Amino acid sequence: MKSIFLPDAEATDALAARFAQSRPDTAVLHLHGDLGAGKSSFARAFLRALGVTGAIRSPTYTLVERYPLADGREALHMDLYRIGDPGELEFLGIEPDSVALWLVEWPERGGTALPPADLEIHLAIDGLGRSFTAEASSETGKNWLARLNLAA
Repeated sequence: MKSIFLPDAEATDALAARFAQSRPDTAVLHLHGDLGAGKSSFARAFLRALGVTGAIRSPTYTLVERYPLADGREALHMDLYRIGDPGELEFLGIEPDSVALWLVEWPERGGTALPPADLEIHLAIDGLGRSFTAEASSETGKNWLARLNLAA
């Protein structure tokens, strides 16, 4: 997929909403980028577009924040920047069957303790804005990008 330039926060929010509105029943997104690249902002806008109300907290210190979805399952927003070993994830009490959406920042630190990604999202600072790319890592991800007209 070609890079998309996001000139401001509103553009990031709009793109995240497009992804949220077309998401499959169950999805795993791995969010990549340096500190300040917009991973948390993208996740927050994605969750808002799914109807999450109230505070959407950064999971920087808690590692995971859980949000109930309309279908009775939950969305997880994870930030693994501070973990030292993927084994730490087993103490979070995550029941994978109850999770409809995984939004995982710094997924490389979770290794094989995480489910495989459907989409690998890459965000980077680009001048005053951000650049965005998404790569499908599964058939689900390929179909998702095709629905958004973002397939390679």
